[in-house]
Amino acid sequence: MLSSSRISQHLRDCDHHHRNFGLGLGLGLGFCSSRVELLSSFMAKPFSGATIGDYHHRLQRQRMLTSSTTDLGCLKQRKSPCEVPILTDYFSLQEDDHELPSNGLSSVKGGIVALGKFDALHIGHRELAIQASKVGTPFLLSFVGMAEVFGWEPRAPIVAECDRKRVLFSWTSHCGNVAPTEFQVEFSSVRHLTPRQFVEKLSKELGVRGVVAGENYRFGYKASGDASELVRLCEEYGMEACIINSVMDRNQDSRNMGSNDLKERGQVSSTRVRHALAQGEMKYVSELLGRQHRLILMVKDQEGFTYSNHSVSVPKSCLLNLPPKEGIYKKCCVLIGDEDPISCRVTIDTTHIYLELDEVGPCIHHVSSQDLPLLGIEFGDSGV
Repeated sequence: MLSSSRISQHLRDCDHHHRNFGLGLGLGLGFCSSRVELLSSFMAKPFSGATIGDYHHRLQRQRMLTSSTTDLGCLKQRKSPCEVPILTDYFSLQEDDHELPSNGLSSVKGGIVALGKFDALHIGHRELAIQASKVGTPFLLSFVGMAEVFGWEPRAPIVAECDRKRVLFSWTSHCGNVAPTEFQVEFSSVRHLTPRQFVEKLSKELGVRGVVAGENYRFGYKASGDASELVRLCEEYGMEACIINSVMDRNQDSRNMGSNDLKERGQVSSTRVRHALAQGEMKYVSELLGRQHRLILMVKDQEGFTYSNHSVSVPKSCLLNLPPKEGIYKKCCVLIGDEDPISCRVTIDTTHIYLELDEVGPCIHHVSSQDLPLLGIEFGDSGV
């Protein structure tokens, strides 16, 4: 059973003077205004040659390309020398994959909800899902549309929208053989709710049985509620609440995030993932994510996309999520359609991504097919 007394009694002391800015990009709730992630210049650099507007155009076009397909979000789990699952035809990009249904959000009724924004789906987010799964059906309930509400500059996601189901499915073995289901709520619909009103919404409107959140969890209008208040209000409304300790970054002592936040204690966060990608530290990225980083590119009808028997060249304008910094990456794999992954070396420059294949598979001849819009690159632990 979830216990309302399971609140952290202390914070681990660290000598760091930075923390994860962001509305719940680490373990906190999605609309905590005290955790606004800085828009660092290194975020934009990997997207040289493609504007943010281009990125959003690609995402919309990708949805249009796949909207007429059946559910293709599941992945075949064949093993290969690269030890990664492979892509199945496309990814499902139907809007209702990640959005709450309109019928009163009844799909989460009776479930245990983990609260956060879940940008990176890193090991801290996974821990929330694990704790939820110990008590009931696990859900991830996150809040979207904050950039539009606050006027933030849009930026590329760490996990491509079309790849989120695969990542959540990979958590199945950690979550009692159940893959967590993700739902998203428009931030504008809850922005002005007080802490009490928010918990009341969870109880009466969603029918949630319990919630799981991190110890730094803040919620309600202007982030006025904390983890202790969440527990108290959940008790009042007949729900259970579990507050868990932050998952700490084992490499925290050697990392300087450049943040000015004195409360940063070294927890795993989406900010750390972005920083590691910007540094090209792929082993560190894998440790934070609990998996290898997968880059997704839309190659359908793209100018500048070329291939031969042993090489592929893709312009950065094809990117659907955040790549690592410019440089050469060894021990990677390229995933194309239903074929087994092919090991390769990846070179990233200011405008293109180049793949040097270690072998020639039949999949390379289908790259230009009109029926294959997406290409995946799985990065190994070899950094720049």
